[in-house]
Amino acid sequence: MATWRSLVFITNIVFLLNFTMETLGNDFQAFYFIQQWLPSYCNQRGTTCCYPPTGKGAADFTIYGLWPYNNYNGGSIQNCAGASYDVAPLKPIQSMLQKSWPSFTCPQIGRKFWLHEWNKHGTCSKSALDEMSYFEAALNLKNKINIFQALAKARIQPNNQFYTLDSINMAITRAIGFRASIFCNHDAQGNSQIWQIIYCVDKSGTKIINCPNSSAGQGGCSSTIKFPSY
Repeated sequence: MATWRSLVFITNIVFLLNFTMETLGNDFQAFYFIQQWLPSYCNQRGTTCCYPPTGKGAADFTIYGLWPYNNYNGGSIQNCAGASYDVAPLKPIQSMLQKSWPSFTCPQIGRKFWLHEWNKHGTCSKSALDEMSYFEAALNLKNKINIFQALAKARIQPNNQFYTLDSINMAITRAIGFRASIFCNHDAQGNSQIWQIIYCVDKSGTKIINCPNSSAGQGGCSSTIKFPSY
């Protein structure tokens, strides 16, 4: 997010996810729905974030991606041949995308972030979702899976304090009804901190499901982790 190169790098390493990236055509069974906590990206050593023209926005987890995966090994499916990206159909939902699925790259890339996500991941779901349906599904899932609200109900707040990983898992599971996969990175001081929350969703992009064989896993978190202030 510091640069377009940073976006590609972050996408490629997939934040310790331990699932293999493969190109498998349209052979997909379900999705990983990924949300991230912006401050945990921006406060890494050597990272700079640039806010979009709409500004920083209110404190909340934002969409990182909706990625088709393959049940055989839990691998994310990428770079499938498909319909070219067309911004016109997205204009009615553009303001919602700007709020819930923003880009914070430097220099700011704006709509190119959605183009990147559709070309790399969305095209692999085209047998079930067209472009508009794909982005609408992500927005609907964001409303359904409200991580920030779930944590707030458990008095887990972005205050630079440390919380146990178990308490975060429990708060999210109670609110959503399914156990999430939590991934952490490290701030400039080396502290383990909450970064990305992953749920598995059925092929229609509407129903939360249990991840097959715990394929999304957990990654990079200490037993206590920081929740950086916004």
